[in-house]
Amino acid sequence: MTPHIGAAITVDTTSLIDTAYRQAQTGLAEGGIPIGAALFSADGTLLGQGRNRRVQHDDPSVHGETDAFRAAGRQRDYSSTIMVTTLAPCWYCSGLIRQFGIGAVVIGENRTFAGGEEWLRDLGVDVTILDDERCVGMMTDFIADHPALWNEDIGVVDGGVREARSEKRGTVL
Repeated sequence: MTPHIGAAITVDTTSLIDTAYRQAQTGLAEGGIPIGAALFSADGTLLGQGRNRRVQHDDPSVHGETDAFRAAGRQRDYSSTIMVTTLAPCWYCSGLIRQFGIGAVVIGENRTFAGGEEWLRDLGVDVTILDDERCVGMMTDFIADHPALWNEDIGVVDGGVREARSEKRGTVL
């Protein structure tokens, strides 16, 4: 059994998701993909906030979570921090959460994209899914209006999901 690395969230998640949602709105207004995130301390102090800036910076590595993480700067210990994101974190961002031992994740919605939340739970991260209608609506509208850009963001090429194959094993990763 994996030890529990996360701590129960004791702060109001509504105010936390509001910060991430405002970042998503800003990203959309800039012509980008509307995914916002913020990193908070356990007591709800904002450490850093950000948004998906893949389009704005022409950089596929600038996801909402990575932007917020960078804005927070170096922390001595991440185990009591809370990553708040408007959309379920992709595998790249889930890896960041795992790598640095972020203790809790609050997800605005996972209807339009299912990320690595189950994997994070299995690793002991405290995962909360809010199913926030604002987040669902923003992503649903964006996906309908910009399907090619959305598919690029999630790795869909020519109507199918991009597969990585291990040369040694021949297995789909």
